[in-house]
Amino acid sequence: MNTRKSPIARLAGLGTIALVASVGLAACSSGGASSSTDSAGSGGDAGVTLIVKTTTNPFFVAMEDGAKAAADKAGVKLTLAAGKEDGDEDTQIQAIENAISKGDKGILITPNGPSVVDAIQKARDAGLYVIALDTAPDPADAVDITFATDNFKAGESIGKWTAAQLGGKKATIAMLDLFNDKVVSVDYNRDQGFLTGMGIDTADAQKNGDEAKTGKYSGGDYEIVGNEATDGAEDGGRTAMETLLSKNSDINVVYTINEPAAYGAYQALQAAGKEKDVLLVSIDGGCAGVKNVADGVIGATAQQYPVKMAELGVEAIAKLAADGTKPSTTAGLDFFDTGSALVTEKPVDGLDSITAAAATDICWGK
Repeated sequence: MNTRKSPIARLAGLGTIALVASVGLAACSSGGASSSTDSAGSGGDAGVTLIVKTTTNPFFVAMEDGAKAAADKAGVKLTLAAGKEDGDEDTQIQAIENAISKGDKGILITPNGPSVVDAIQKARDAGLYVIALDTAPDPADAVDITFATDNFKAGESIGKWTAAQLGGKKATIAMLDLFNDKVVSVDYNRDQGFLTGMGIDTADAQKNGDEAKTGKYSGGDYEIVGNEATDGAEDGGRTAMETLLSKNSDINVVYTINEPAAYGAYQALQAAGKEKDVLLVSIDGGCAGVKNVADGVIGATAQQYPVKMAELGVEAIAKLAADGTKPSTTAGLDFFDTGSALVTEKPVDGLDSITAAAATDICWGK
C-alpha cells in the first residue's frame, strides 16, 4: 500500500478488515498430523481443510487459531494439517489428497513450494475451491484466490526505514532469505521489496541474489555480502548470520525473511559482540517479534495478520457453500490484500508506522 495510516487510523482500520472482506465477498496439528472439528451453523456440512507450512512457527499456529474460531462461527467441519517443517511439500500434498477423498468443499493452504501445484489442480478438478493464504503459488492462478499481505510492500517499508536510519553511511548488507533450493513468492517478494525500499536496483523480480553486489542505494554506497537460506527458522537464521559474518565482519544491515530467523541472527550477532552495530529488520509482526522491537533486538518489522487471513478464508468457503458466492480480489491486485503496518520505536518522517505498544494490541490480527 502506497499510503500508510496513522497509528490511530491503522488500529481503527484493522477493525474493519472483516467488514470490508464481507462486502468483497458479497460483491463478486502439528508435525504433519491432521485433526478435525465439527460445528453447526450456516455452513452446514461443508468441509474445509487448512494446510499450513509448519506449526513450529507461531505465525501458522495463529492462523490455525483463527481458522478454528471462524469455523465455529460459520458452522463448517474444519480439518487441520501442517508440513513437518517449512518447505515440506510431501506432507502438504498428502493433506490435499485427503481433502479430496473426504469430499471437502474447499482447501486453505500456505504452499510450501512448487511441487504442491499439481495436487492443487487435482483438487480444483475435483470441484474443491482452493484459497492460498500468505503465500501465493507460482503461477498465482494455480489457486482460485489468495488472501495475503502485500509482501513486496511489506519488504519495501522496512527497506525505506533502513535507508533512512543509515543517514548516508555505507550499507554492508546480509540477506537472510527463506530457501536456496526452491522458489516461493513470499521469499522473493519480501527480499526484492526490501532492496527496492533501500533504493537498490534489482534484476529478475522473481529471483533472489542476482542484483549487483555493489553500487548505490538511496543514501550512499552499498555492498551485499551474500544471500543465505534460513528455512524461516531460528537455528537457520543463526547459522546464516554466522556464515555471512565470516565473510565480512563489517555487516551493518541485516534483512531477514521472518522474525524467528531474525532472532537467530541476533544470537549470532550477540555472540560476535556486534548486536549494537547492526540494523536488523524483519517481517511478521508477531507477538514475540513485536516484543523484540520494543526491546531493541529488531529495529523495525512489517506486521501482517494471519488470523484475518484464515478467518476470511473460512468465511469465503462457507459463503460459497451456502449460496455460491465467490470472493473478490482487492481492486488493482490479483489477490485480496489483508494489510500490513511498519512497526518501530524509531519513526521516520514521511514513512507511516506504529509503535510496538500499538502493534502488541493487534499482533497476528487478534
